[in-house]
Amino acid sequence: MDCIKCNTKSCRITEQCHAQKFDTEELMLTYHLPENMKIIQAAAKLVDNGRAGTLSRLQEVIEFSKSMKFQRIGIAYCYGMEIEAALITTIFRESGFKVFPVSCTTGGFKQSEVNISSKIEKVSCNPLAQAGQLNKENVDFTITVGLCMGHDILFNKHINSYTSTLIVKDRVHDHNPIDALKN
Repeated sequence: MDCIKCNTKSCRITEQCHAQKFDTEELMLTYHLPENMKIIQAAAKLVDNGRAGTLSRLQEVIEFSKSMKFQRIGIAYCYGMEIEAALITTIFRESGFKVFPVSCTTGGFKQSEVNISSKIEKVSCNPLAQAGQLNKENVDFTITVGLCMGHDILFNKHINSYTSTLIVKDRVHDHNPIDALKN
């Protein structure tokens, strides 16, 4: 399947194409599971009825969290974005959530301990500890803020809560990766 090269775009008028390989009946049953339906309906509140484009991503995350009745919010952040993480933490606390911000350096491991091919003795990012700590805190929802490429993958693989990214790290483009497409 290569949707970019498709000439008909039949899926945009609610018709199935002949390239898809998923089972539509099985997929629909999965959508209709109560835990998935709750997310679909909360997301729809943010985009349906002309609301798309009226809220910032931060506002969307707060509103989505309230709609889902999340109470315990984890923030997994890069220590280089601690100022931003502190502001996000304050905003979420002022919005009524219990917030658990966890830095990527939690545990204080050396890079040479985490990466057996490294000789660097400075502190390492520790996405597994971030996930482990937030799992122990039993958060309902986790927001990632500026995790490094690769570390975000490990974190997402090991976190037990629903997770979304608020800020993606892109040092070259001031954390706005879409700017790379403008060059």
